[in-house]
Amino acid sequence: MVELLKKRKVSKKTKKSWRKNVDVKDVDKFLENKRLEERLGAPFSERPDSALFSVDTSRDETLLTTKSERRARLRLKLKDPRCFSVLKPHTAVPDPITKRNRVRTREERKNPITRRVENERKINGILKLKEKGALKNRDLADEKRAKRPRRGEFNDDIWEKDLRIVPELDNEWYTTDTVRHVLANTGRKRKRAPMTLVKKSSVLPAVEIPHPGTSYNPSFSDHQDLLREVAEKQLKFEKEEAHLERVTTKMFKKVSPAEKEKNTLKELSEGLPLKPEDKIKNSEVEDGDSTVKSVNPPAKNEKKTLQKRRKQKEQRQLAFQRREQKVEKKKRADLYKLKLLEKQMQKKESKEKKLREMREKNKERKSVEPKILSKVKFEAAEPDFQLGGELTGSLRNSQPTGNILKDRFKSLQQRNIVAPGHRVLTETIFPIDVAYQIGDLGFDPPHLESEIKSLNKTQASLLSGLEFLKEFQKKNPEIIIEPVKSIENLGSFQDSEVTISEEEEKAEIENQEETKKALSENEIETDAEKENEEF
Repeated sequence: MVELLKKRKVSKKTKKSWRKNVDVKDVDKFLENKRLEERLGAPFSERPDSALFSVDTSRDETLLTTKSERRARLRLKLKDPRCFSVLKPHTAVPDPITKRNRVRTREERKNPITRRVENERKINGILKLKEKGALKNRDLADEKRAKRPRRGEFNDDIWEKDLRIVPELDNEWYTTDTVRHVLANTGRKRKRAPMTLVKKSSVLPAVEIPHPGTSYNPSFSDHQDLLREVAEKQLKFEKEEAHLERVTTKMFKKVSPAEKEKNTLKELSEGLPLKPEDKIKNSEVEDGDSTVKSVNPPAKNEKKTLQKRRKQKEQRQLAFQRREQKVEKKKRADLYKLKLLEKQMQKKESKEKKLREMREKNKERKSVEPKILSKVKFEAAEPDFQLGGELTGSLRNSQPTGNILKDRFKSLQQRNIVAPGHRVLTETIFPIDVAYQIGDLGFDPPHLESEIKSLNKTQASLLSGLEFLKEFQKKNPEIIIEPVKSIENLGSFQDSEVTISEEEEKAEIENQEETKKALSENEIETDAEKENEEF
């Protein structure tokens, strides 16, 4: 049997000990049940069965296999929103304060006599200015709401709307800014048209007429003019490059590595504290010159006498009189120099006229040239041309030259529509995970990387590390690609040049000279044939 625990006897003399040792759990539980019954209503023991139980005779829609969206929407519509649950009473305990104060509206706070007088005034049609404005705004809002198109209705034709200026503002004395300001402040805003509609960004035509020499069958003179222009442009470019080479690289003398290092050390050590020996030398030079001479003689504070002041004043008056006499004499002499003055005026006018013409020429030249729209300078496209041997004379055999897309893009840049810029291309990096040795030439991975960079962009985008090596093997079958088996062999790779014998070099030079002679003879023959055809 379980022995009953005996209650421990404790003192309950003071309130502190009473609260500490008394057991009131049963009382708290009883009161909590009472409060719960008050919140929920009458106690469960006193409620009828109909309040506690309900007989469900309808079917449960959630258990059906075929659910309809319409039924789900209907249930969601009939269900109270969760936001209203805060407003509903969550307890059945009645409000202890049956009569609470409520803030009355403005109409309720009015005196009944005042309210009756205002109603009689409104019935008789006597309205205040504020009430008239409210009625007018209400009517306008109703009219606007009625005219508002419903979703999916397209009854108005936007092209039939009359966007002309109001007749009151159609006056030559009103500027465009005045008309726009009035329309904006009267609720009829007028948009500002861009300046490019009135004034073009450039006077150049959209499509320029190409040079006659670019034709597939040009005349001899047109073709020669085109070649002459291209040659002059190339010579000008080479001349500028030679000038830059002359004033930069060739301008400075060659310096040996040792002297260069010495000069660099001297430049870097400027401003640093000197060595003790240099300090002693400088101090000896400074101490050696004991005599210090002043540049200006010492100033003497001598007071001017009255006689000296009087003479200085007389000299100033005489100098002023001489200047006045000189001006009067020049005025009299100018009367006899009218012809000379007329010549000077004509010379000045002719100079101003030349300057005006020069400014107009510069203005015309700048109107044709592209403007500076970005930090990148516009570069004109190189002209398309063909040499005499490349001309076929028929459209069927002619080779396509140039690019229409590039031509149009350059035209947009030249006409100040698109700002010039550099073409940004993402560089493809080829990972070479394995070191390769190419034949007996001793090429190392850096050589392979340089070979990869020399590829065309379209080819480089299709190749990656090992694929490039396969492509390189196909193009150069005489070179054998062997993988390096150990990383230690990488240290043996050295930059080596391809050695060619003197006989092979001479034979190659002779072949080049023969091909050049053959090409020049063919061009002379074609030119002579064209001249005979023209005659």
